[in-house]
Amino acid sequence: MNMSNIPDLKCGIISVSRDCFIISLSENRRQAIVSAYTKKYGDLYEVKKYGDLYEVKKTVENEKDMLAAVKEAKDAGCNALVVFLGNFGPETPETLIAREFDGPVMYVAAAEETGKNLINGRGDAYCGMLNCSYNLGLRHLKAFVPEYPVGTAEELADMIAEFQPVARTLLGLKDLKIITFGPRPQDFFACNAPIQPLYDLGVEIEENSELDLLVAYRAHENDPRIKDVVADMTAELGTEGGNPYPDLLPRMAQYELTLMDWMEEHKGARKYVAFANKCWPAFPTEFRFEPCYVNSRLVSRGIPVACEVDIYGALSEYIGLCVSQDAVTLLDINNSVPKDLFEANIKGTKDYTLQDTFMGFHCGNTPLCKLRKGGVKYQLIQNRLLENGNTPDITRGTLEGDIADGDITFFRLQSTSDGQLRAYIAEGEVLPAATNSFGGIGIFAIPQMGRFYRHVLIEKHFPHHGAVAFGHFGKTIFSVLKYLGVADVSFNQPKGMLYPSENPFA
Repeated sequence: MNMSNIPDLKCGIISVSRDCFIISLSENRRQAIVSAYTKKYGDLYEVKKYGDLYEVKKTVENEKDMLAAVKEAKDAGCNALVVFLGNFGPETPETLIAREFDGPVMYVAAAEETGKNLINGRGDAYCGMLNCSYNLGLRHLKAFVPEYPVGTAEELADMIAEFQPVARTLLGLKDLKIITFGPRPQDFFACNAPIQPLYDLGVEIEENSELDLLVAYRAHENDPRIKDVVADMTAELGTEGGNPYPDLLPRMAQYELTLMDWMEEHKGARKYVAFANKCWPAFPTEFRFEPCYVNSRLVSRGIPVACEVDIYGALSEYIGLCVSQDAVTLLDINNSVPKDLFEANIKGTKDYTLQDTFMGFHCGNTPLCKLRKGGVKYQLIQNRLLENGNTPDITRGTLEGDIADGDITFFRLQSTSDGQLRAYIAEGEVLPAATNSFGGIGIFAIPQMGRFYRHVLIEKHFPHHGAVAFGHFGKTIFSVLKYLGVADVSFNQPKGMLYPSENPFA
């Protein structure tokens, strides 16, 4: 899977040492971390799940050392840093690293190694982390600190691995432009929110008209590349019923090339792009197809195309891409699961109640790689509206199929109407039960979903769109959001842990 639209990460580690401690203590412990990390994660370098860990040889005892160490890291191409307190550490120089280095920085500290050497071998980094935190606060510097930042070489190696998707996401957002083609559909306020918080996060936005998109699309008529894209679509959809409308593929290939060219021509000073595009009601009338399958193809390459001009949906999808390094999707929290379907196919197979389940749906933007079996179909609702339920033509182009079962994380970062950021994260799974419905759809189960639905989604006015990452990534997404300064992050609270608005007598 080509994920060129998210950052490649190269992480460096700088050890710091207070000058009244033995410097070799910090250096030897740093080397042990690099060795432990390489041993555990080295075979994953080539697939880029984890990058190599660059060992900065300059140990920081003073401010001049700090400048030299940061320069060494930058010259080596590092775009994220681990600052390692191998002993108590020098408070001012170690925190100035976060100011001088232009990228995410994590601070961790060494655990003591043996009870037999607590004189010259004692580093007091447990104490040093407290003063490090105090000094970061004095300078208003942001840094990532793990839940428990003190550990052995092996434990710190794991923390560094957990830091990498956080750092990758922060770097991605720093260089992200969200391109929109709108405005949002009429009477569809759920996808309308102030964009000032995007600028506060450092995200750029370019807003365009649907007419701009149509002009660009028409300019790509007879593009010689269309035939190659059609061939690629044909190969992807296969021969087992996934491609019932081969005559439609040239239109969709033309549209795919339009978006890809627009991305390259308009990313400007930014490195990465996400789209939030209008897709109804005028789109099928003027473009003569539904864009869902094309949207699904782009997100499978790491380029989110959020439906219905959902800007914060595109932002959330991009976060999921960076965190998971895998395709994501955007779904409606759509409909309840019928009781008879639940009792016939779910009850007794999993430890869920009916209220823990719901169907996540969208017309067809979930990529083929995340469906059990999918194919290009038509948008039933738009067909009723635009073609009077007759043989579909302009409403063709969705990608339909039941979403493959497995672990998921449902989440969203959203601006309120008064410009405040809030978010939710809920881990769960897609169940293997058939939906017996249309669209890209799955039966989702999230523990205590009923209470979460009422006291988070409804209570806090979240829209019906949510981003879906395929796997459990709640810990990483939570870390990203807290680093970004999102104060209100909700989750599906377990039974017995009441929401502020929940009736204790219910």
